[in-house]
Amino acid sequence: MVVDEQKIREQIVEVATRCYDRGLLVAGDGNISVRVGPNRIIATPSAVSKGWMTPGMMVAVDLEGNPLEPSNYKVSSEWPMHKVIYQARPDINAVVHAHPPHATGFAVAGLSLDKAILSEVVLTLGCVPLADYGTPSTRELTDAIEPFLEFHDALLMANHGAVAYAGTLESAFNKLETLEHTCKISFIARSLGNENTIPDRAIEKLFEIRERNGVIRPEARYGQVCGYTPGQPVLVSAGDDEQIQLTRQELLELLTQSAQLLAGLNNGQR
Repeated sequence: MVVDEQKIREQIVEVATRCYDRGLLVAGDGNISVRVGPNRIIATPSAVSKGWMTPGMMVAVDLEGNPLEPSNYKVSSEWPMHKVIYQARPDINAVVHAHPPHATGFAVAGLSLDKAILSEVVLTLGCVPLADYGTPSTRELTDAIEPFLEFHDALLMANHGAVAYAGTLESAFNKLETLEHTCKISFIARSLGNENTIPDRAIEKLFEIRERNGVIRPEARYGQVCGYTPGQPVLVSAGDDEQIQLTRQELLELLTQSAQLLAGLNNGQR
């Protein structure tokens, strides 16, 4: 299939303008890219306001960020973030990074979007984890987000902003906009003193719907463990205000053994 790169450049400008008009980024903030070939990506230029770009300012680079065409502009210094996303997810063809005020507020406060509060969000996005802080344009940032890429289509980055990615540019933008809107609703609910969540049994039904409609891959259901950071220990209460640390696998094994012991006791009482 022949890709109309001029149209892609125009679409990137259109999405960047939407982000700017909605206050999802300002000045030279953020960056957008679209993969148009196995090793060819069209991306926004560095240090240019996303509200004033033109299609001719877009840069064509390979996966390493090397320019593929002569240009007066350079790719963003945050290109490594785009690179690691494309490498981790062959199904991803577009990345949108911005600093949406409410989503970034969550990231600055150290909060993930880890509660199922809206059915529409569970259907289209799922929970959104918070990656640890990493200095932009360094390996720290890519190392921080990499563990979450397989099962999540949007991330909050501590003291930085948000990034969303999808098979198309429109879908990636929609995920970012959904993230910001959900953080805003969550903020309002928390300000009112209560944030009710969807029952677990209902979440399972929503997972089934989104998988049936091809919105999110089935394997993401088991990877979207809200409120849990891969590789981090789980805190478990041991009574009298004492807590012990277990890995997630150790916790699952402990629960399994407890269930087996309880089943044995119940059988002995019959």
